[in-house]
Amino acid sequence: MTTPEPAPARRLLAQRLAAQLLSGPPADGTVQVAGHLLAVQAQDQRGARLAVRARSRARSATDVDDALTRDRSVVVTWLNRGTLHLVRTEDYRWLHPLTTPPLLRGNARRLAQEGVPPDDAERGVAVIERSLAAEGPLTRAQLGDRIAAAGVRTQGQALVHLLVLASLRGIAIRGPMAGREHAYALVRDWLGTPPGGLGRDRALTELAARYLAGHGPATERDLAKWAGLPLGDARRGLAAIAGRLADRDDGLADLAARHGVAGGEPPLPPPRLLGAFDPVLLGWASREPIVGPHGRLVAINGLFRPFAMVGGRAVGTWGMPAGKVALTPFAPLPEADAAALAADAAEVERFLGGPAGSAGDGGFSRAGPRGSSG
Repeated sequence: MTTPEPAPARRLLAQRLAAQLLSGPPADGTVQVAGHLLAVQAQDQRGARLAVRARSRARSATDVDDALTRDRSVVVTWLNRGTLHLVRTEDYRWLHPLTTPPLLRGNARRLAQEGVPPDDAERGVAVIERSLAAEGPLTRAQLGDRIAAAGVRTQGQALVHLLVLASLRGIAIRGPMAGREHAYALVRDWLGTPPGGLGRDRALTELAARYLAGHGPATERDLAKWAGLPLGDARRGLAAIAGRLADRDDGLADLAARHGVAGGEPPLPPPRLLGAFDPVLLGWASREPIVGPHGRLVAINGLFRPFAMVGGRAVGTWGMPAGKVALTPFAPLPEADAAALAADAAEVERFLGGPAGSAGDGGFSRAGPRGSSG
């Protein structure tokens, strides 16, 4: 498969945003969003909750926490590209062995940089496993205390990379919420006995189909970058589902059975506030169609800020000082768009459990326009 000539920009953008569940019928809730997107970026807890909000009928952040804690239907762990993702429990079973082996070398290098030699890393992982087996889910701080008591370095980023190592080995996982924090759980206790694995070829086939369901149309390079796998693996997965792909004149890969999306042009999403590290910025090799000239205001040094989207494009960033949404637009917004974002801001505050806002503007405060950069 070769890199295609780009499709008409608006049509391609609309199709991708529909695949992301940002337009069209919303999903029912957390499990359905995670299942459709396959893996939702989750190193920012609030951002992951807002990703679910923007794509589903979930009524509050508590709905996401319940899926993690009560239902155990979703979990959070390091997967694609070595980044924390929210995934369905059933998808963890095959995504973990498929995407984590390439991450072990980098993890060993980072532990060494943090002053944790291999023998100490082994002792740290053993403490994590033993503590979770004896005491049940524990927070990062609690595990850090136990690892430090065993004489293993936890300062700096050492503790994080020890937890990563335990997760990459399939020992620990981020499962239930403990107040405002994710607690770590023993995989075999939290998820039970795993079913038989898919095998690598079947896993690559599933990866390709599921990726396109939530990100198509896309290229093989988009898939490889998103999954953190070699380009050859992406090609193998796509070749295995060749009979299920749409016949497109732009060379992009997409599923033929996409309920009308692949063959038409769905509407662009309504004005909407998206959270930090929203999946729509991380699903393809380039995010330029969405951020345009404002890329360094939305994403810089590995940090992806919450942003406002109008017409499928970023129009500003936002935050929540004192629990109220405050937007910093890149340029003055048309009145109708500003009003729509104000209404969505009130929904964000309600979803997160913040103040409902005043009757005048729904709790939405707008700063002046912000300049753009390349």
